[in-house]
Amino acid sequence: METWDPTTKSTLTQIPLLSVKAGPRDGAAWTQRLKEEYKALIAYTAMNKSKDNDWFRISAANPEGTRWTGKCWYIHNLLKYEFDLQFDIPVTYPATAPELELPQLDGKTQKMYRGGKICLTVHFKPLWAKNCPRFGIAHALCLGLAPWLAAEIPILVDSGMVKHKDDTAASSESSDVKAV
Repeated sequence: METWDPTTKSTLTQIPLLSVKAGPRDGAAWTQRLKEEYKALIAYTAMNKSKDNDWFRISAANPEGTRWTGKCWYIHNLLKYEFDLQFDIPVTYPATAPELELPQLDGKTQKMYRGGKICLTVHFKPLWAKNCPRFGIAHALCLGLAPWLAAEIPILVDSGMVKHKDDTAASSESSDVKAV
């Protein structure tokens, strides 16, 4: 943590660390782990809202807590770009970090795997391994998805690979006018 900027370090220290080392196959221990995950996510979300830095919504998509879905967004040039977010908890969790997916961006950047899985191997995976089982979903969002969005979305927007929803609507309306 000594090489991180003060904001990242401050944010990370406010996300509760997890203590239960359990995955989806571990029954009651997994239920305890999920409770810790929710507490960390609630703390992270509350902290973001208090700093006017709200940038995601996620929830478990199944009762077992092994599939998560939601939205994440990034503000660039005063425009909000919103994306679907989804991931599955790996069977070997928490030893293995979840692979965060942004399906709408699949194939638009080299820093992404098939299916819209963002590339976290070089920077995030070693950090996750070093901090297992203390890191959880909130940490993956904070240290994985947030920096990825900050690095990639401006490039994708500036190159024209990602269009703002108003630009897309305006261009389809103008093309409809031309077609008539």
